Amino acid sequence: MSEQRAGSLSRSKTKPSVLRTTDIAKAVGVHANTVRVYEQWGFLPLVPRGPNGYRLYTQFHLDQMRLARTALHGGWPGRAIRRSALALVRQSASGDMRGALKQARQHLILVQAERAQAEAAATYLEKWANGELDSERTAPLQIGEAAELLDVSTDMLRNWERNGLIKVPRERGNRYRLYGAIELGRLRVLRLLYRAGYSSMAILRMVRQLDRGQRTNLRRALDTPPPDEDILTTADRWLSALAEQEQRAQDMIAQLTAMQRRK
Repeated sequence: MSEQRAGSLSRSKTKPSVLRTTDIAKAVGVHANTVRVYEQWGFLPLVPRGPNGYRLYTQFHLDQMRLARTALHGGWPGRAIRRSALALVRQSASGDMRGALKQARQHLILVQAERAQAEAAATYLEKWANGELDSERTAPLQIGEAAELLDVSTDMLRNWERNGLIKVPRERGNRYRLYGAIELGRLRVLRLLYRAGYSSMAILRMVRQLDRGQRTNLRRALDTPPPDEDILTTADRWLSALAEQEQRAQDMIAQLTAMQRRK
């Protein structure tokens, strides 16, 4: 084999293959316009163009597109998780693979912490519903006192009552709301579920089951919308959404590790 031909073959092996927009779109399973939008949003590295103006993508662009789809496709369980995912995708697109991998590991920790909080709230709910938690013995409180005790606003307590999450007995004479041990225990559960990220619809779904006397499978009620219920937010199925996000975070770590090795 001549030196000229050998050199030509060597260069062909090291030269990155050039991909078109349609190649990237087909490989990832999206429309070509989605690829262009991801480029505009900074989720892909700068794409060079040929003399004819066509975009010239490389394998790194394809890997980055796959990473972006893993991070961005589907619903978002909370703003903090969204911000974290967007940050690591843009960091990878900038070429800072080490920093992106570090951010991906921090992202996994964030998702796991959110999931642990949601699981703890569901566990507390189950224990409360089964009478495993001691109720505080206290004289009935008026709405201002109850709000102060629970560290919530009076408007929030009224809103929960309007939405059917709790029924509060009234004093006979002046019709003031009276929050006893039963009501305060229920309010603590509601507050914990809200702060753990569950949606109003998910909590209402659980409460309706509870008020029908069904004290088992409350965790499933929180996480499983019936067929006739519209899912408006990932918090309507919060436990499942966080489990999916944890798997995504692990997938992104694996993707970034492979990208770093190939670079």
